[in-house]
Amino acid sequence: MTVPLYHPSRTALLIVDLQNDFLHPDGAYARGGQTSAEIAAVPERVRPVAEALRKAGGWIVSTQFTLVPGKGGEPFISPHLKQMRPFLGKGDFCPGQWGHRLVDTLQPADLTVEKVAYSAFYMTRMEWVLRKAGIETLLVCGIVTNGGVASTVRDAHVRDFATAVLSDGCAAFSRETHDRAIGDLSTVATTLTCAEALGELARR
Repeated sequence: MTVPLYHPSRTALLIVDLQNDFLHPDGAYARGGQTSAEIAAVPERVRPVAEALRKAGGWIVSTQFTLVPGKGGEPFISPHLKQMRPFLGKGDFCPGQWGHRLVDTLQPADLTVEKVAYSAFYMTRMEWVLRKAGIETLLVCGIVTNGGVASTVRDAHVRDFATAVLSDGCAAFSRETHDRAIGDLSTVATTLTCAEALGELARR
């Protein structure tokens, strides 16, 4: 399976959940004791691809995992997430707050889409903005490989976007889980490294 990069202006780097609350030492996950060196390294590996795509006229699209605040600012949290991450609470992943934002390394995004579940397409305006922008090809990166990345890639595939996964531009909480997810995604998307993506962009 190949992904066309003949028209960088119709291509987007789709960044899944690379937000301060997930990655920054002062973010919600670090405060809850959930850190990963592999996950923390992702933005720097992806940055050259983002810079090259910007230069070529492409798009940077950031998906922002969101805990929607209800009365008194208490967030709506799905039961399964609350069970896995009991430390999440008021102010975490809150729209407009520092923790909710894309990490500085990859700023600025051309388009930002809030999401409330794994997939960036589930109950969001993602497909609408991609179509309006004329985007046909997605280079997907972010976290976690077996969660938000996998769900987003599969949803992009069924919507007929040409989709590639940056295999070293994603990470999970274990290397084994990451590798297994990348293998599974190769049935619905191209997989390539950040270096290979840079090479493809340089040829256009």
